Amino acid sequence: MSQEEQENLEETQAEAQTEVEVSEGETPEVDPLEAALAEAAEYKDKYLRAHADFENAKRRLEKDKMNAVAYANESFAKDILAVIDSFENALNSIEGADEEHSSEVLEKMKEGVSLTYEQLRKVLEKNHIKEIVCEGEFDPEVHQAIMQVESDKHKSGDIVQVMQKGYTIKDRVLRPAMVSTCK
Repeated sequence: MSQEEQENLEETQAEAQTEVEVSEGETPEVDPLEAALAEAAEYKDKYLRAHADFENAKRRLEKDKMNAVAYANESFAKDILAVIDSFENALNSIEGADEEHSSEVLEKMKEGVSLTYEQLRKVLEKNHIKEIVCEGEFDPEVHQAIMQVESDKHKSGDIVQVMQKGYTIKDRVLRPAMVSTCK
């Protein structure tokens, strides 16, 4: 029981006790208008308290919603930080290379970039971002044709070349694949 309900119960019990004491001695006349006004004031107080509780809950929910939207990509951002670190290490290796060891550094750079690329692919996959398959027939839902070319190796409407890979996030197209199609 809340403190407000406890106080209301105590007031009601005190009023009932007073009415019993008064009725034993003499019978006072109760003005129906005053009783109705007192009851209306009590209901108004309850309404105002309930309304204030509702407004507070609404503000809390709005704040929680804004925080959820603002920090929705936090996990993804943390995953991407490891990839950025790998790229920074690669750039530092390039700057630190001298003429004598350039072929050795180039080989290590190639390996490092390949590992970083795989690391990035895993991060994207973990966050439900997948590459759009660009083989076979053109699909306007996931592909964007930016030019048409002649090709003896492909049927009309087939994808000839991928200019830019496309990606989906869960079931939505994040970016359509830009392709050239056969005339």
